[in-house]
Amino acid sequence: MSRKPKKGYFVKGQFVAEGSELDLELKAELKGTYDASRTDLKRESDELQDLGKELLTLRSDLFNRIGLPDKLVEALAEARRITNFEGKRRQMQYVGKLMRKLDEDTVTAARTALQEQRSGSAADKLALHLAEQWRDRLIAQDTAQAEWIAHHPGTDIQQLRALIRQARKDAPSTHDATVAESQGTAPRKGRAYRELFLLVREQLDGTGAHDRDSADNPDEAHDD
Repeated sequence: MSRKPKKGYFVKGQFVAEGSELDLELKAELKGTYDASRTDLKRESDELQDLGKELLTLRSDLFNRIGLPDKLVEALAEARRITNFEGKRRQMQYVGKLMRKLDEDTVTAARTALQEQRSGSAADKLALHLAEQWRDRLIAQDTAQAEWIAHHPGTDIQQLRALIRQARKDAPSTHDATVAESQGTAPRKGRAYRELFLLVREQLDGTGAHDRDSADNPDEAHDD
């Protein structure tokens, strides 16, 4: 009795029987390529929509430098104005659609601008942390004053010493600090404490002037 011929097909002159291991491998390969292409396109689309969302947080000078199309600029401006959750979601989908039409150079410019803003923020936090460390050392250690003056001879020494003395007087007692800690709050600092931070920050920045509002509560600024 003759054997029933196997069902299959030829690939580059080689017969591939249906259900065989080679058949399964080839089908998986074809399916994988197709699915991978769809996955890549979906990922790229999501990344561009996320990039559009990040552009909402970009500083105006960096934003203007990118050179986005007017239609996209208007769409982003509208997204900033919308407060309704569903309305904003639909608007950001529209933004994502416009983002997908951007050329590669513009997308690169947008990513570069966002990275520049992030790098600047990191540098600001580092400078803030350094100023906080110096302030605390100056209050806690007498030897820190000489070290500071050696590094920053342009500092008003009389003002520096006066602020240190006053900050030490205003420092909360151990009891007050313990009570504040038990209540989950930070001990209240005096004005000299904040003014000393301002003086240190100005010298580290090399500007001689710094926004006093940022020094009113430097610890909170650092936490951000």
